[in-house]
Amino acid sequence: MRYFDYLTPEQESDIFHYLPAEFSNRDDKELLAYAIGAALYMPAIRSTIAEDIVNQKIRGLVSIVIDLEDAVGDNQVHFAEQTLCETMYKLQASIENGRLHYNSLPLIFIRVRSAEQFSKLLVVLSEQLPLITGFAFPKFTAASGEAYFHILDNYNQGKPTNAPILYGMPILETTDVIYRESRLSALMDIQALLTDYKKYVLNVRIGATDFSSIFGLRRNPDMTIYDIGVIRDCVTDIINIFGRADNSFVISGPVWEYFKSDRVLKPQLRETPFEEMMGQDGLRLRMSYIDRYVDGLIREVAYDKENGIIGKTIIHPTHLQPVQSLYVVTHEEYIDALSIISNNQGDHGVMKSQYENKMNEIKPHLNWSNRIMNRSKIFGVLHEKHNFTSLLAVKQPAEAFV
Repeated sequence: MRYFDYLTPEQESDIFHYLPAEFSNRDDKELLAYAIGAALYMPAIRSTIAEDIVNQKIRGLVSIVIDLEDAVGDNQVHFAEQTLCETMYKLQASIENGRLHYNSLPLIFIRVRSAEQFSKLLVVLSEQLPLITGFAFPKFTAASGEAYFHILDNYNQGKPTNAPILYGMPILETTDVIYRESRLSALMDIQALLTDYKKYVLNVRIGATDFSSIFGLRRNPDMTIYDIGVIRDCVTDIINIFGRADNSFVISGPVWEYFKSDRVLKPQLRETPFEEMMGQDGLRLRMSYIDRYVDGLIREVAYDKENGIIGKTIIHPTHLQPVQSLYVVTHEEYIDALSIISNNQGDHGVMKSQYENKMNEIKPHLNWSNRIMNRSKIFGVLHEKHNFTSLLAVKQPAEAFV
């Protein structure tokens, strides 16, 4: 699996200074944590998931979360579990008969409802577990999380030696995390638990939809999650606890739930990046994203990145390309990070950037540089003349997806 593998060799050569690396669920945890990127959620009752993957129906699909929780009605749970099993059986059969190559398999995660369901699925899907990268744990607390990770640890300790490690992704979305009076204690307890099981924690996910529902809130498509004060404050504290350099976790941003809506405020995409790259074609491309209300998503992902968040929950295939494009490292970022890391031998404290537009301080910017280099391995590095709009300009057929 590799990001942007749908590009032609000519497009790759034109756009990328450094190509994205190939990876699978057998790679190192540090690499996989960044590789999740834009994770497309699909309800487990969807019967065509395996066919969509085998036929590469969704271009750019790299990671998928098959949801047994909120996307499935309480009366559908048994049917959803059966459909999930059928999906995994079909994928395994497709690999065995040569219709699907293992290296073309996206990172697959399953969001479970409870520790009991998780434990049951480990048994039911025992033959298919090597195809799965991990499980997402909803409504995560220190108390419920202990059960999840105890089960996960037992599996990994006893798994066949040739099977990949299974990872966990806690989703923070409960009242004790969003309520101010209990937040710090809840987050510190969760951090302590996740630190104990850190080798199995792929990333920490933020469930802003559940947070918002506690207050009867829902952001409109003209706003970002950072415009809702009570959610922004909670996200800030999550970053403060889990994003610290001395014990950091990769943090994934909240879902963007709109793919069509009515506009109230002005569009949020600047014309300049599109016009400078593609002229009038660029302006038309910009309007196509505005018409689909993806400009708000692009703005929110930009805010995510500025706050140290890499990864996004996606609910529609049309969101994959803009989110993934924004994660590609710019040439300027890469050159700055490379310079800072290569000059970290004690001979320099501060240096003018090679772009001659900023000062790079070696020690203060070192952690940032390491994060940039991790991102560059997965998403690649753009040529100097390109920005994220170059990848948006690549023609993409309309996806039939409900």
